[in-house]
Amino acid sequence: MDEPDDFKNFALPFPAQFHMLEELVRPNIQQCNTNYRDCVSVGEHLMAILRFLATGRLSSFLGFLFQLGVSTIRQIIPKTCNAIYQVLREKYLKVCAIYLKGAIQVQVHLPFMSQWNFPNCLGAVDGKHINILFHGCTLADALVNRTTNIPAPPPLPSSDQLSPYCIVADEAFPLTVEQVVENAFGIMANRFCVLLTTINIRDTVTVEYIVLACCALHNFPRSEGSDAYMADIVDQEGPDREIIEGRWRQDPALQQAPLPQTTNAAARAKQIRDELCRYFMSDTGAVPFQWDKI
Repeated sequence: MDEPDDFKNFALPFPAQFHMLEELVRPNIQQCNTNYRDCVSVGEHLMAILRFLATGRLSSFLGFLFQLGVSTIRQIIPKTCNAIYQVLREKYLKVCAIYLKGAIQVQVHLPFMSQWNFPNCLGAVDGKHINILFHGCTLADALVNRTTNIPAPPPLPSSDQLSPYCIVADEAFPLTVEQVVENAFGIMANRFCVLLTTINIRDTVTVEYIVLACCALHNFPRSEGSDAYMADIVDQEGPDREIIEGRWRQDPALQQAPLPQTTNAAARAKQIRDELCRYFMSDTGAVPFQWDKI
């Protein structure tokens, strides 16, 4: 606790963030002492799980490190990971809430415009092992059923050409009228090395809790203004717009999810893609540095 940098390297968050998280999960995982033994404290629960997520090392290693029984470790993993996800998800992991609550804010596309000069882009999706099946999620259902309340297509910047809001993806997803991210997966896996291991847990619900907890925890320190959490990990842009690779690229890559049997593109979606391509290559939509990258 007296060495914040060492604490962060061990547990991922800094001490102040750890205490904040400890108080958030306390109502969900607090246990009572018995006549026979004292319970494992909330802080011990949380520290053991954070170490597990940071390293991927399970059971006997954590038991030795924290003087906890292997059976105890196995019991607290799903409970604590689920508690972390539940207390953080509303603020730090609003995966689909923007689209599903019928009150989408157009401002969500602005970061893509300011950082990558991509207008009308709502977000990016990808599939990785641990396999994230996009067609089994509520966002996909909302897009297909057109219940997202996404606004009508606005014109592209400095143009009268209307272009619908879109979500960018790679070849794992079909190009349809309903629907950058490599770095995000790689950076998160750099911090939560459990995602780079073969998780030796057969219960799929527990594995789901682990993944969701990692996603929420990854956004937690970033949203709380801790630049040190991402220091030297992310890619940087040099003075001549060259990419200075971050430390995450030295780690093994998360395996790409298998491609679906068909990714047939809708005709209208192809048309929209081609229109965007022409816009980005025009004097109106081009940026000066792009010609050095072609």
